[in-house]
Amino acid sequence: MSYKELTQVVSGNLRDLKQGNPELMKGFAALSSAATKAGALDEKTKELLALAIAIAIRCADCIAFHTQACIRLGMSKEELEELVGVAVMMGGGPSLMYGSHAIAAFKEFSAA
Repeated sequence: MSYKELTQVVSGNLRDLKQGNPELMKGFAALSSAATKAGALDEKTKELLALAIAIAIRCADCIAFHTQACIRLGMSKEELEELVGVAVMMGGGPSLMYGSHAIAAFKEFSAA
């Protein structure tokens, strides 16, 4: 499955979850909005952090969504490559493998 397809499938599943548990999704949306709102750190920096964490904890779905957001906010290939280095430092070898997922997602979303 491509990263574009992955985000579409997960988004569809989350819409279903929102119908079944709207309070949960409303709460998560509020948390996400508050956490990524520009403050001492700008929105791009916060998304870069989220992507590094997604790689370190090995969440392919999170990698897809946060890579897409980082590209929207202007992340360069060089920033991604350095970000992967920090994620690998924090998450070890498995994070290196998931870092390759972020590289693939970047290529796919950048081509759109």
